[in-house]
Amino acid sequence: MIRSSEDIEIPTSLAEWCDPRRMALVVYDMQIGICRQVEGAATIIERTGTALEAARSAGMRVAFTRHLSLPKRWMGATQLRTAMAWQRRGDPEAVEPWFLRDAEATRIVSELAPRAAEAVFDKLTMSAFDSTALGFALRDCGVRAVALAGIAMEIGIEPTVRQATDNGFVAVVIEDACGFGNGQARDRSMATLRFLGEAVITDVAGFCDALADAA
Repeated sequence: MIRSSEDIEIPTSLAEWCDPRRMALVVYDMQIGICRQVEGAATIIERTGTALEAARSAGMRVAFTRHLSLPKRWMGATQLRTAMAWQRRGDPEAVEPWFLRDAEATRIVSELAPRAAEAVFDKLTMSAFDSTALGFALRDCGVRAVALAGIAMEIGIEPTVRQATDNGFVAVVIEDACGFGNGQARDRSMATLRFLGEAVITDVAGFCDALADAA
């Protein structure tokens, strides 16, 4: 740990960031309907589960995000254009809301089911910090860093990581617990995050070891 001349405390190791008093684990969009679409999702579920159990054992706060679809009456131009692109539809009338509030596809997979003491944030956007109360809740609890695992890196995790910095949080990417739909797009996302240098990049083993060292 180092301090600035203004007595600002700056952790310098992953173990220091992984102190449960300053970090929360965010499990990103591990929903039934999303995992069904991603090759290798079973491996990501397993690895995310390992990170999740380590965080729970350490007493770390845990949050889950879920991507939500609004009923068609509430789908405006942005939502319709996105749905048309994802569903490969040329007509907005052909779009179906995949992730309605009570749909099976919207639920978190059973292997990672949130516990009563864990937060769930529903969102319409890709970044978990946009259109949710995640940032407020983290600040309100004095949390300064978030570790991220889930699906998908190139769609929502990268913008969440980048917006974390813009909101004053340090993001720790658990790389091998982050799934993807397109390998090349995923590689570009990781290259961008490494180039910017703001995020901390680790893997499940490193995250679990850091939690043990922080205990």
